[in-house]
Amino acid sequence: MKDKQMLLETVKNNFGTFTALILLIVIAIAATVIVEKIARKKELEVTGHAEELFSIRRIVIIGVFSAIAFVLMFLEFPLPFAPSFYKFDFSDIPALIGGFAAGPMVGVMIEFIKVALNILLQGTTSGFVGEIANFVVGAAFILPATIIYRFKKTRKTALISCLVGTICIAIVGSLLNAFFLLPAYAIMFGSGIDAFVAMGAAINPAISNVTTFCLFAVAPFNLVKGVADSAITFLVYKQLSPILKADQMIPARKAAKAEA
Repeated sequence: MKDKQMLLETVKNNFGTFTALILLIVIAIAATVIVEKIARKKELEVTGHAEELFSIRRIVIIGVFSAIAFVLMFLEFPLPFAPSFYKFDFSDIPALIGGFAAGPMVGVMIEFIKVALNILLQGTTSGFVGEIANFVVGAAFILPATIIYRFKKTRKTALISCLVGTICIAIVGSLLNAFFLLPAYAIMFGSGIDAFVAMGAAINPAISNVTTFCLFAVAPFNLVKGVADSAITFLVYKQLSPILKADQMIPARKAAKAEA
């Protein structure tokens, strides 16, 4: 009860930031729903059948992989070329696998539930600023990768989609840090942006301002994250794919039998 009251008080004190987080989540999910409807329409025209938007298979994937993503958030560690407050984790991998297997909406839902579980069970120490960054950066990686793969499911397309996602996460992450994350944290801690730049300069002398901070710390951090997440997904997805797509094959089999 006490934790619930503390969370409600945090929402009240940071209502603007919390509202921004909810708005970003709604926009991302709405975009994926539109993509799914376009993809389903195309599938119906070509094959005569398409999976329901919220099929049992998709709901199960969302539930299972959201839980895995939430657990992976705790397995975090810093990278040597970025300030220690940037923590590297593999929590976007379940969203990428889920998005490849069941579409971009599933991937974004996993990102959303992962963040929601973290807020509900752990609370927030950043006034929802960190949660916005986590969701936006994750969605910047998952959305382009899974949307591209949704319309052409080949190994080559998967590689291209992960490459595009990695580039997007580097660009979006840098812009987010420069124009939102660093200024917000500077206000929150009353330290000024120069304090964060100094932390970066202590690791890399080439860092002297916000631009070089994003160029030599944030962008490489997210590039490494995108490459690592993509590589692990490539290794794991092929093994999981037959299981994740099992129910999806049933309508096609039924249609084939009916035609026979």
